[in-house]
Amino acid sequence: MTNFFLASVLSTPIKEPVPIFLMMLGIMLIAPLLFEKINLPGIVGLILAGVVVGPNGLGLLARDNTIVLLGTVGLLFLMFMAGLETSLDDLKYNADKAVIFGLATFGVPMVLGTAAMMAIGYGVLPAILVASCFASHTLLALPIVSKLGIMRSQTLTTTLGGTLITNVLALLVLAVVVRAHQGSLSLQFWLFLIPSLIIYTFLTLWGLPRLGRWFFQRFGHDEGAEFTFVLATLFVVSYGAELIQIEPIIGAFLAGVAITQLIPQLSPLMNRIQFIGNTLFVPFFLISVGMLVNPLILIQEPRSLVVSAVMVTVAIIAKFIPAWGSGKLFGFNFDNIMLMFGLSVAQAASTLAAITVAYKIELVDQLTVNGTIAMILVTCIASPWVTDRWGKKIRPGEASIQSHQLGNLGDRVLVPVANPSTEDNLLKLAILLTKSADGTLLPLHILLEQSSPISPGDKARQSQLLSTAEMIAHAAVVNVSPIGRIDESIDKGIARVAEEKQASVIVCGWKGYSTYQENLFGGVIDKIVNRSTVPVLVTRFPLPIEHTTRVFLAFTTQQTYASSFGESIQLVKSLATELKATVQLLQVVTKQGVDIDLTNAGLPEDTPIQKVRGNFVQQVSRLLKTNDLLVLNGSVEQKTQLVSLFGRIPEAIARNHPEVAMIIAYFPK
Repeated sequence: MTNFFLASVLSTPIKEPVPIFLMMLGIMLIAPLLFEKINLPGIVGLILAGVVVGPNGLGLLARDNTIVLLGTVGLLFLMFMAGLETSLDDLKYNADKAVIFGLATFGVPMVLGTAAMMAIGYGVLPAILVASCFASHTLLALPIVSKLGIMRSQTLTTTLGGTLITNVLALLVLAVVVRAHQGSLSLQFWLFLIPSLIIYTFLTLWGLPRLGRWFFQRFGHDEGAEFTFVLATLFVVSYGAELIQIEPIIGAFLAGVAITQLIPQLSPLMNRIQFIGNTLFVPFFLISVGMLVNPLILIQEPRSLVVSAVMVTVAIIAKFIPAWGSGKLFGFNFDNIMLMFGLSVAQAASTLAAITVAYKIELVDQLTVNGTIAMILVTCIASPWVTDRWGKKIRPGEASIQSHQLGNLGDRVLVPVANPSTEDNLLKLAILLTKSADGTLLPLHILLEQSSPISPGDKARQSQLLSTAEMIAHAAVVNVSPIGRIDESIDKGIARVAEEKQASVIVCGWKGYSTYQENLFGGVIDKIVNRSTVPVLVTRFPLPIEHTTRVFLAFTTQQTYASSFGESIQLVKSLATELKATVQLLQVVTKQGVDIDLTNAGLPEDTPIQKVRGNFVQQVSRLLKTNDLLVLNGSVEQKTQLVSLFGRIPEAIARNHPEVAMIIAYFPK
């Protein structure tokens, strides 16, 4: 041990940027792999590696401005991704649970912490401030939960909402105690803080989605601009939090919650954000946290061991009691209770920041700083270990509030690509279906067989279309198998490939109208539907699919009796989940209506459903909005034309609402 810290004193930190970055990358690569080999979370390896190479270990790296900058960016990114994984609908659905847990995980540590610190000789203000540090927590183990696939679980949504509440309250306590210690806790402070916090939250949750929707609609074709815009919103909102004197991490979380509805969970943009965050920025934060820890300081002052022991014990007990009590109240099993505890027990950057502020104004002493360091070390190791151990026992399908119900629909998705201007949205829909089932995307382009040989230009165009489709699929981390084919007709080629490749669904594009010849003899899509033995989704997307705010299923009374109606419900539910949109059902009654059992259909009982009488086109057109995705159920029995059961309904609606996206779903018997 002596040699270890002697080396720390004698060593000189590396100052050249290339070796510094190389060492950080080496730690990110090796540390998680080593710790996962011994059944410990990789996060622990990153933190302990930071202890070893940091100024309090071997001294190979100094915690200079660069490390602080990257660590801060990593912390903001961590909270931002937590917000992205949080559905506003889920938060509303679990608002009562989130509020109860948030108040409990704030109130219990405040009471126990204040009493414990006063018992070992602390004054009232220092004791309250240290207790507020027990109350706040950092979602250090969030990447583990994301990797386990249980981010949309009820337990996680409750914990995330509770985290927002307890962190805001804890930081407010810090601001109040500091002001009280300095003698500047005035009415003016409250008159500024409360209104500014309300205005800031409203502008973030109300204004940011509208700004983002406008930007994506205007510049959505540029993927680089989309990613840069998302990063810019993160740091603008985080800086805005600083301006109103609250922690930037609260702003980062709110930014994620606000913009998540614009980024589908399985989209290429979401994949890029998660990849950059989890592989680069968040590991920087974890290493920087480890570099703060100084094990030697715990044995330099004997009383620091008592303070450290009290702080560590109270921090763990005060976080377990709210998790256990709230979990029992909500009817959670022990695995979910431990998951709540594992996520909420970690004390990291916000805790250290609060103690640092208090130490600078001499509200707490060095012993408190020592105890805080010990608490950070213990909880940062315990949190990922507990989360990983009990999180693995929770099955993603059971934990999810709205689990994916696409079944085999996304196993092998065949999507004919022919028009570069419509290929992007068509592929995005196909990718959503494919990723939800961890299936394979089958982009197809057919060249028509003619009396003369296929020209090099046509072959080059086919290759370009399939290459673009493959690139988009790889960007979304989807298995893809592009297919180029020469056939006598488009519809026969698609039907034959669907049979040969055992496709589970065909996704086709539709221009929104039919020519006179197509109405008389049937168009390509009519023939595809007639020949297909698998479901066919006929789609029209005038706007980017990620702009969808509501999935709107319109149906007649007769269609509720069809065997395929349940499949339409599941399709709508799954699309709404992936697109982070709400569900709206409209039943046009033509005779005595039937009540739909939304629970058996997998939808919440409060799903909006309207029953109206009258003309189908008029009733649907009256309720449609610009960013709706209208889903109609086609009829297989009468599929001699695209319009089938509805007559001219799809074309009439498309004519009345050229900006509304549509899917006409055909399910074979």
